[in-house]
This record gives sequence, C-alpha cells and structure tokens, in this order.
Amino acid sequence: MAAPRILVVVLAGGEGRRLAPLTTDRAKPAVPFGGSYRIIDFVLSNFANAGYLKIVVLTQYKSHSLDRHISQTWRFSTLLGNYVTPVPAQMRRGPQWFSGSADAVYQNLNLISDEKPDYVCVFGADHIYHMDPRQMVAEHIESGAGVTVAAIPVPIDEAPSFGIIHADADNRIVEFLEKPQDPPPMPGDPTKSLASMGNYVFTTQALVDVVTPLGDDSGPTDIGGDVIPALTRAGVARMYDFSKNTIPGQADHERGYWRDVGSLDAYYEANMDLLAPVPPFSLYNKEWPVYSLQLPLPPAKLGHGWGGEDARVVNSLLCAGSIVSGGIVDRSILSPDVFVDSSAVVTESILFPGVTVGHGAKLHRCVIDKNVVVPPGYQIGFDPVADAERFTISDRGIVVVEKDRLLT
Repeated sequence: MAAPRILVVVLAGGEGRRLAPLTTDRAKPAVPFGGSYRIIDFVLSNFANAGYLKIVVLTQYKSHSLDRHISQTWRFSTLLGNYVTPVPAQMRRGPQWFSGSADAVYQNLNLISDEKPDYVCVFGADHIYHMDPRQMVAEHIESGAGVTVAAIPVPIDEAPSFGIIHADADNRIVEFLEKPQDPPPMPGDPTKSLASMGNYVFTTQALVDVVTPLGDDSGPTDIGGDVIPALTRAGVARMYDFSKNTIPGQADHERGYWRDVGSLDAYYEANMDLLAPVPPFSLYNKEWPVYSLQLPLPPAKLGHGWGGEDARVVNSLLCAGSIVSGGIVDRSILSPDVFVDSSAVVTESILFPGVTVGHGAKLHRCVIDKNVVVPPGYQIGFDPVADAERFTISDRGIVVVEKDRLLT
C-alpha cells in the first residue's frame, strides 16, 4: 500500500502584538529562541525529522526576516520534489490581508490542488515542543475523521487564551469552545482544561469543503473559531492526546512539553526552562535534532578581562561567536556574537545576537534585542520605576529593550 501523500501548511502570519517590542520589526515565528534558533525552527524540525518534506509557510506581517531565515536555512533536495517555501499573502480575494487562519488556507487552496495530498497538516509556527507528527497522522487516518486536533491540559486560569475541547471516551470532540471566558474543567481534574495546541490534521476534502464559502457567504475566518466548531457539529472532529506522543531519544520527564510563547512572560520562561538542571525540554537530543542556520562564527570564548578579571559563567547557554571577557554570566542565554566586557554582570537574562555589554554594566531579568550596546556602568533590571520610563516591562517584571536601541 502506497504511503499517504501529506502536505504541511505552517501558519506564520500572526502579528504577535503580545510579544512587542520583539515583534516590532519581525514576525513572531522569526523571534530568536534558545540563543541559536528561531521559534519557527521547532515546528519545521519536527516535520523534517518525521520525513514530511513538502511544507508551505503562510506569512503576512513583517515577514522579511522570516522569509530570509527560511530561504537561508530550510533547503531540502528538490530531486524528489521536497521543499519548504514561504508564501506571502496573495490577496486572491481582493486587496486585503488574510482575515484569519481559515481565510489564509482558503486563499491558498491552489497550493493544495497543485500538490493533491490525501491529508493536510495545518500547524502553528509559534510554539516550542518536540513532536512526531506521524503518530497523529496515523491515528487520524485510522479514525476516518475529517479533522484531528492535538490537545494538551493547561491550567484553568490560562484556558481563556486557548480553544477548549470537550471529548468523549472515544476521543470524539463533542464541544469546542474558542477562548471561553468561563472554561470548563477537564473530567476528573477541576484545575485544568483540555486545550487545542493549534495543530490539526485534515482529510483534504473535508478541509477544502469547510473553508470554501457557500454562495454569497463570506466563509469561515478562523480555524479555531469557525472551522473546528463546524466540523464538531458535523460529528467528524476528533482529539489527539499529545501526552502520548513520543520521539526517539526523549526522556520520560520531557514527554508532553509544549509552550505557547505568545506573551513576553511565556517567552522568557520557556527560554529559562532550557537552563534548568534537568531541563524539561532538551536541545541536545541527537536523535531528534532542532535545525537552524549555523553561521560561520568562531567558538565561544571565556577569557580574562583587560585588568586580569576572571570570566565566570554559571548555568548558562553560550552560542558561537560569543565572548565573556572578565565578566560574570549567571543563568542567562548569550546568542551568537555577544560580547560581555570585564566586571559586567549578566543574570537571568537573554541577549540576542550582536549585543555588547560594557565594562561594569549590570543586567538582571532582561531580554535585550539585537545589536544593542549597553554602555559601561549602565544598569537595567534593578530600578523598576526608572526601567518603566525607558523600556517595556512585562506583567512579571521582565525588562525588554528593543532592537537597535541607543542607550545613553
């Protein structure tokens, strides 16, 4: 029996307002993560590792850096017709942006008709997780469903940010609530709700039918708000339990890890997860690697400062090209080409590529975007009142300095 034909559609067109100012000049999936990666690398790596190698990425807002990253990094052999290609908003319905995720799929139905897949994986581009999508596809095919929705428990106080699933004992979805203000709890656990991960496997005809407008109808706008409820009412929607998904080389404590990094605090905390003594999410699994652009940079360097100060780095990630010259770095992530000068102290912070921290400067619980030069003696993260006058501060007190900011 021939293997099913699979097309992957990655939705990467959201504005990412809650991640501003990190998204002031870039799309959310293009935001750096874990020092060496972009957020989109995680979903693309999952599909690459699974051997699903026909991938279109639907882009929209501020997509230049995302398009460039995909074109520089994600190149498959074309000999067998494999590809990862960004697809900008084509405005097939007139001079307007996509009005939502379902409309984005509808406006790109030509990509589906050209490829003629049996099944279409429609996945979001802004989550951090490992997943073998083949297991979800296999369960979808076996069930005969029109759509299968990946699901994971979330704390009930966070549930209003997600699509919430009520499924029966056979995993058939009987109710789907998009971002309910009063989310229902999971059966047997009043502290959690069962949330959609924004990852879907569709039988192709079911997807085409449900996103195509009828007559003068404007058609569905959003997958979570319109498409999944419609297929639920039709009785053809099923739930996939992400907690049972396994990948080669994965430790038991890593199973079920998934983070939506749509807010500054969620983004910061997911990065900090990488620094735990036993991380709940590993970047070091050689059997399921995360791929990204590897620039021709020299090794990271720890050295004495000009005055003979020792460099000290504790519980941190240092990427290629980074230099700590007599400074102190504790529980932080230094992206490629970062320089920390003598007597500088960087704690619980994330420094994007090209950041320079001057002599004696101090940073605490910060996210410093690309190419910022922190002057000698400068301090960020120690005076909330002063920081609020100059920078963006998250709900939990993380100070974010925007890209190319001139500090004086």
